[in-house]
Amino acid sequence: MDHCLCVGFVFTLLLTALPSHSTARTLQGLSMKQRHDQWMALYGRVYKDASEKEIRFKIFRENVQRIDSFNAVGNKAYKLGINQFADLRNEEFRSRRNRFKAHMREAGGVAGPFRYENTSALPSTMDWRKEGAVTPIKDQGQCGSCWAFSAVAAVEGITQLSTKNLISLSEQELVDCDTKGEDEGCQGGLMDDAFKFIIQNKGLTTETNYVTGTKHHQDTSAEDSLGRTARTHKKPLWLKDFVVPGVVPQITGYEDVPANNESALMKAVANQPVSVAIDAGDFSFQFYQSGIFTGACGKQLDHGVAVVGYGETNGTKYWLVKNSWGTQWGEQGYIRMQKDVSTKEGLCGIAMQPSYPIA
Repeated sequence: MDHCLCVGFVFTLLLTALPSHSTARTLQGLSMKQRHDQWMALYGRVYKDASEKEIRFKIFRENVQRIDSFNAVGNKAYKLGINQFADLRNEEFRSRRNRFKAHMREAGGVAGPFRYENTSALPSTMDWRKEGAVTPIKDQGQCGSCWAFSAVAAVEGITQLSTKNLISLSEQELVDCDTKGEDEGCQGGLMDDAFKFIIQNKGLTTETNYVTGTKHHQDTSAEDSLGRTARTHKKPLWLKDFVVPGVVPQITGYEDVPANNESALMKAVANQPVSVAIDAGDFSFQFYQSGIFTGACGKQLDHGVAVVGYGETNGTKYWLVKNSWGTQWGEQGYIRMQKDVSTKEGLCGIAMQPSYPIA
């Protein structure tokens, strides 16, 4: 992403040193034009010409007005904020980020094995970050690779639990090399298919070992899930029989959590981080900033994330969800989503298609 020069750059440094809520207050007292200019400086946004800037300003203004209006109403369980997506229409945002490929499970609805079925005495709260099983928040960039980030988060979790080593694994290897089934890189995919690839591939290499733009990546040119130059979908020869010394980032299988069952999902999450699909297309999800999300989302699954815990705040139960939109979105990259809602599918369909890898 390009950066503004001179004053804009200095202003960026000053603002990025502030917490996100302080930044929101700073922008609040300015005119809409000033808010847009300072938002551009904060996020390094540069437009190709005055015409594009005017179009994006109008979108920014509409989004900010909706955000301000939402936050002005009291007694809300969550707040919205002006984040890096503020100059995008909701449909643009969805098309760029949300590419989970919803699918029906096995015909006939026959449930597979679920190893946690008889788990009892579950902890009242769980946070796998505190147990050292969650890597820092990542950013999928301008690529519909949420499915890869969701799957990798779950594999990183079970790898830590089985080896006691927390290793940041490569989503890029999935984006580049997993081309079977429904997985199509930035065009979307499925977490279960990603698990199948990892099993067949005998693991994933680490994020630091699989980096684009090196001598091993000479092929091409489309933007990848980390916002860098990606190659074509061709597994490089240097990855053949690749082994990370002292590390076994492999899985032997995966299981689907019984669908539409938040109790079953809780049993799974009490034992390991779990990949889930959700409907993340709502305006309030795009601009979620803090609190327990109770938004009016649907069940059209379009985004892959990972549930890394659960808890309760002021009497409201929630799922702790790791997203892949960077730390400037939500609660430092996370969202707390209301748990145990009245619909069997869970809020935003979170209980519809959960799955987890097996070490």
